[in-house]
Parts: sequence; C-alpha cells; structure tokens
Amino acid sequence: MKWKIILPVALIALVTAGGIAMSQATTPATPPGQVAPKTSTGSVLPVTTNPITNTSTTPGLTIVSAAAEDNVDPSSGAAITDRLQITLGNTTTSPLTNLKTYYVMKDITTGATEAYYLALDGLTLAPKAETTISFDTDTGPGHYPENTFSLYRSSTNQVDFTIQVSADGVQIVDGTATKGAGTGEQAD
Repeated sequence: MKWKIILPVALIALVTAGGIAMSQATTPATPPGQVAPKTSTGSVLPVTTNPITNTSTTPGLTIVSAAAEDNVDPSSGAAITDRLQITLGNTTTSPLTNLKTYYVMKDITTGATEAYYLALDGLTLAPKAETTISFDTDTGPGHYPENTFSLYRSSTNQVDFTIQVSADGVQIVDGTATKGAGTGEQAD
C-alpha cells in the first residue's frame, strides 16, 4: 500500500522542517561582562594563517591560566572532562571587547599541526575581572565550539598548544597548554 512510502517521506519532511526552524532561532542578549551562550554543534575548521592584526603595546589583557587536561570547573572547583580551557584577566579600568583567540596545536611525535581562530562573540571582560572560556561540546556561557576531530581529540601523542588572545586597545597575550601522551581526549 502507498502508506509504506508516504509515512517515511512525511517523517523525513517533518524532521527537516524542525531542523531548519531550530537553526533560525536567535539567542537572547547577554549582559556585559558575561559570555554569550554559544552552541558547540557548529563546524570549526582549521585555518592556515593567523587573522589577528593587533599592534597595541598597551598591557591589560592576561592569560591567568590555560589547560588542556585535568580541567576543573571554575565555579565549583570540581573535576570536569578535558577541554582547552583559558582563564582571561583584565587588569585595566575599562571593559575589554572584541576578543579573539588563535591557537595552534602540535603533535610532538609526528610534528603535525593544526591552527584554529575564533572570535569570542559576546564576550566583554569587565574591568579588574577574570573569566574562563572553554572550547568543547558544551553550550552556554563561556563555551565555544571545537573541532571534535582535531589532533587534540584524536592523537595519542603529547599535543602542545600555543595560544594568542587579542582584545581592542591592549596588546596580544600568549599562553601555552599541554595534553600529555595517552588516548585521544574524549569530547563530552
């Protein structure tokens, strides 16, 4: 009977329409000093060059810490799954805006490298404040998407990160993080 054909086609059309509607949803505004909710389901692909062009020599932005394993929740101090996690600080008396990050991961054994750039949309770092950002599959404030097929997630070798973060009006800051040898890090 034709129901065997019509029912699967109707189900596929319904799922497709729902997916399109969900992709058109907007996110609510976020108060200054907080990170806008981001969804980590989008594609994040490697880049071939660093697009950050910041020539400021004024200090003010800091990388307080950076980790790629043995991570902890910044609020509770509880252990969380491994991810690239960066705590940023603002030592100025003005909010820092237009934050961007560029990081390179290098497999120490094979020499393979991958680089990623992300504008930290929605992030305003309040004066004399710190905030922690994560590159993972979580959603919500402070979470930005990652490539779940990256060297970090797939390599069983040590992977070293070199990190740059930029904000308007202050100099770029650099940091490092390391994932030790062992199984590839598993995403949430």
